[in-house]
Amino acid sequence: MDKIIFEYPWAILVVIPFIICAIFCKIRFDALIFPHAVLLQKSAQKRSYLLPLLKWISIIFLIIALMSPVIENKIEIQKNRGYAIGLLLDISRSMNAPGYVNKFAIVKKIVREFIKKRKHDQMGIVVFADFAYVASPLTYDKSMLLKILDNLQVGMAGNRYTAIYDALFFGAKLFKTSNAKSKVIILLTDGENNTQTVPFDVSLRLLKKYGIKVYTIGIGNNGDFNRAELVKIAKETGGMFFSANSKEKLKDIYSEIDKLEKSEIKSDKYIQKSYLYPYPLFIALISLLLYLYIVNKRGAA
Repeated sequence: MDKIIFEYPWAILVVIPFIICAIFCKIRFDALIFPHAVLLQKSAQKRSYLLPLLKWISIIFLIIALMSPVIENKIEIQKNRGYAIGLLLDISRSMNAPGYVNKFAIVKKIVREFIKKRKHDQMGIVVFADFAYVASPLTYDKSMLLKILDNLQVGMAGNRYTAIYDALFFGAKLFKTSNAKSKVIILLTDGENNTQTVPFDVSLRLLKKYGIKVYTIGIGNNGDFNRAELVKIAKETGGMFFSANSKEKLKDIYSEIDKLEKSEIKSDKYIQKSYLYPYPLFIALISLLLYLYIVNKRGAA
């Protein structure tokens, strides 16, 4: 944001000698006493208001010029764009099972906050249930990503099964053309893989080929998800496994992942300065010229 500053603010102290001189250094003239002098003095005072005004305009604007006002504009040029992150979300029926808290509504709320935090990262979404599909490719457009997230509903990929391995395969495919330095997948599910069109080994090879680290999150109580399966996925890809049985715990997990995979955005910062001193200097000079013109015309200071 542009802002006006003074490079030499201490230059305002120059006004002090002028003020002292105005008070104690008044010019003395020889005087002649004659009748009705008071009326003549009042008339002379009315005509002389312009001179002090021009004099002080010159002084004030000259001091402002000495203080060197500048408009400062900070420019930041980013050198990289952070991480590439794939969000794999389970939208099977169990994420909104009758008699339970709407887990998927909670997940969407927490994931929304996670997306907002990752300002410099590419992010994409894959959802899965009976089958998996890409809801959003990797993108920097967070507003578009949030709209897609808001429109996701349980049942959009079927209701009966949980195709985790297929989701990993499509998640890996997100990074096919990505040249990001760090590639991360966050897989969230409350079940276990019970259907597939892509074997786990194929998905794992693709994940390793693209150098993708997978963080797995099991949501729900013990027995709701296959802990061993999620631990294996995380271990094989160099990620970590997390378990969440409450909204607060799930929120803490996403915060922890955010800290573990914090983007280090390098940037060059420049400060662009536009100098404004010619403007007050011009006003000061014009006022001074007018002052001298009037003084010379009247023949008195």
